[in-house]
Amino acid sequence: MRQRNDLDFYNRVAEEWWCETAKIYALSHLNPARFQYFDRHIPSWSGLKVLDVGCGGGFSCEFMARRGAIVSGIDQSNQCIETARKHAAANHFAIDYRHGYAEQLPYADRSFDAVVCVDVLEHVADLGRTIAEIHRVLKPGGIFCFDTINRTLRSRLMMIWLLEDLMRQIPQGIHDWQKFIQPEELRALMRETGFAAIEFCGFNVLGETVGENIAAYRHYRRTGAFKIRFSDNLSVMYIGIAKRLSV
Repeated sequence: MRQRNDLDFYNRVAEEWWCETAKIYALSHLNPARFQYFDRHIPSWSGLKVLDVGCGGGFSCEFMARRGAIVSGIDQSNQCIETARKHAAANHFAIDYRHGYAEQLPYADRSFDAVVCVDVLEHVADLGRTIAEIHRVLKPGGIFCFDTINRTLRSRLMMIWLLEDLMRQIPQGIHDWQKFIQPEELRALMRETGFAAIEFCGFNVLGETVGENIAAYRHYRRTGAFKIRFSDNLSVMYIGIAKRLSV
């Protein structure tokens, strides 16, 4: 039986993280759209202390550092952290990278103006503990920026059957459908933890029909870019923000 939520994959691909021909590099193309959405709530990143939880080899960290943020990144993969450190040093970014886990963040209470967590919540061992830790390290009024995958039949077909098993664009076993998170579950957990102003939006990377899926994939293969749309359809991927209450 194939292993699911295979996080060792990130160790195996760490050395090729920044190789533009590697499949993992496709993740870097999601950042312009992600931050187009996050910018609605954080119009200027310059001077903000920001933590990237599950930073991998550093795509989002360097994206924010280029915009003037004071960036820290943490990841469960030692190999990814080493790759991130080397790439940041070669490009003169002063990013504080650490090995660690989302459930036990090695930072003081109220340390960050914003926390970013993308492509990660559906992989953590303990979602409740992760949300609590992110809340703890945020300053009052700080913003949590995230995206994740809904647990629906459609997400199972798209993310696992189509992208993993059929098209082999995502490594087989990287996702566990049982760990995908329904928006109402995440909203309830955030409210219990002390977040407010919670907002979700559909993060439509590959279209909503089979025809759109094929067209979007062909466009990506031809151009290396995704045709991303935001919508009220949360059935596959969704993006959002939440604020720590100012108390």
